[in-house]
Amino acid sequence: MPRDHSIKSVLIIGSGPIIIGQACEFDYAGSQASRSLKEEGIEVILINSNPATIMTDNVTADHIYLKPLTKKSIIEILEKHQIDAVLPTMGGQTALNLCIDCQKAGIWDKYNTKIIGVDIDAIKTTEDREKFRLCMLALGANVCKGRTATSYLEGKEIAQEIGFPLVIRPSFTLGGTGGGFVFNKEAFDEALNSGLHASPIHEVLVEQSILGWKEYELELLRDNVGNVIIICSIENFDPMGIHTGDSITVAPAMTLSDRCYQNMRDLAIKCMNGIGQFAGGCNIQFSVNPNDENEIIVIEINARVSRSSALASKATGYPIAKIAAKLAIGYNLDELQNQITKSTSAFFEPTIDYVIVKSSKMEFR
Repeated sequence: MPRDHSIKSVLIIGSGPIIIGQACEFDYAGSQASRSLKEEGIEVILINSNPATIMTDNVTADHIYLKPLTKKSIIEILEKHQIDAVLPTMGGQTALNLCIDCQKAGIWDKYNTKIIGVDIDAIKTTEDREKFRLCMLALGANVCKGRTATSYLEGKEIAQEIGFPLVIRPSFTLGGTGGGFVFNKEAFDEALNSGLHASPIHEVLVEQSILGWKEYELELLRDNVGNVIIICSIENFDPMGIHTGDSITVAPAMTLSDRCYQNMRDLAIKCMNGIGQFAGGCNIQFSVNPNDENEIIVIEINARVSRSSALASKATGYPIAKIAAKLAIGYNLDELQNQITKSTSAFFEPTIDYVIVKSSKMEFR
């Protein structure tokens, strides 16, 4: 399937500033995507409220807007430019949330702008904790025992059913905001209130704790005809309980048996296909029982380029964001060239004979 030549201009939504030390990976992804689209002769318009990023350098895109990431700003840009498509998968959860808000308000339809690189239903499925849980169970994937709560009383009822320890996971938040592990009633009351207030839809998932289990991630790419490849496996040096962004991570995974890896790989492809049909990147996080590797739990799916995608790109030399942008405008994996070998297609899964370690650097702690 050749490139969609009806797409002549694309709006990329950035991540904005989050906190010091976070989100530079999204700047990397957005810059790569912009260059990838410009190679195709596409006019690139970029919005990002963060001036301290390479994304907002004037060589990155044709038009750069340092504006708040709001519906009002999007409308202002759409009034000035004829934009054929919006790519919201390079700016993390902030960009996806803004894309959803605009879709609900009918903004994209009004200006004849289509969403590329992701399926809105896939975003809703992965970020709505209850929809995600039900979807995974329908696919035959294991998830932690738990349910979503939209009120304090509902959350307490769920906690009584499952018992401590528990984990609180707010819906539609970034970087683990509002979430955490709780071991007793006193801590639970405070965590539940905090999680409900952190979620923009006032919803949290209250589920069993798997603190201490092994944590892994797989980076995937899928094209328009359903070809899926695994770019990289990543293992968290720290067990469950430390946020991935703060953890030491190792690529490729070191302590997985081949059987467990193959099971995880098959499960990842099934899950990506199960959340929606879209061409682009996807990051899936798994937890494995250290005493029984046959017990694999799906923790989370990011239907977008994630912060771990930057690590996977640098570890393997496979430019995930760049290829994801090409897939979003219609190319398939077997039509694109491997950026490293220059002789094989992008459909080949990279293999590495070395180890990459990422350690978090906390400047002000």
